Amino acid sequence: MRTLAREIDGLELPAVEKISEASQEDPFQVLIGTLLSARTQDATTAAASERLFKAASTPQAMAALTVKRIERLIYPVSFYRNKARHVKATCRILVEHFDGRVPGTMEELLTLPGVGRKTANLVLILAFKSARNICVDTHVHRISNRLGWVKTKTPDETEQALYAATAREWWPSINLYLVTWGQNVCRPVYPRCGACVIREWCPRLGVTVVGRS
Repeated sequence: MRTLAREIDGLELPAVEKISEASQEDPFQVLIGTLLSARTQDATTAAASERLFKAASTPQAMAALTVKRIERLIYPVSFYRNKARHVKATCRILVEHFDGRVPGTMEELLTLPGVGRKTANLVLILAFKSARNICVDTHVHRISNRLGWVKTKTPDETEQALYAATAREWWPSINLYLVTWGQNVCRPVYPRCGACVIREWCPRLGVTVVGRS
């Protein structure tokens, strides 16, 4: 993890990390950006989020938009019709049940349409500075299995296994490090193993995993 921390410096950050930085960790923008990011390329997520936030920057304003308008603003993100419905419904719930604020607990976040553990964990980490959560997306699931940290079949299983397999100090950083590495080096297809600085710890290359650091 320390090696990855050094190596990702200067690499392109994931889209939601950029949204978080640009909005000064605004929970609402982090939440909506994460909802839009699922199965969508980062450049598309960033552009769609920018268009949507220009049209409506608060839950109240976004709840007032029609689903069709949201669809047009976020197209071509993947599943944009479903996401548009989820965005509007989420904003309505934020206004009606949470005084227009994004809740700061896992239990409350999971009551929002389209929000699963991945989204909730990322919101808690980026917007609420939680040190008790691990966000697992497809990159984290793939790489942590490739490295032999866990042996799991689903991202939810991976999240729970990582709590036991990794040191607590790294939990908030696992998503940032592995997503950035997964987008640039440890890719799903044709990973750049020759350019990987953590290959000595990778069982994929026939080397035994050593330690937790």
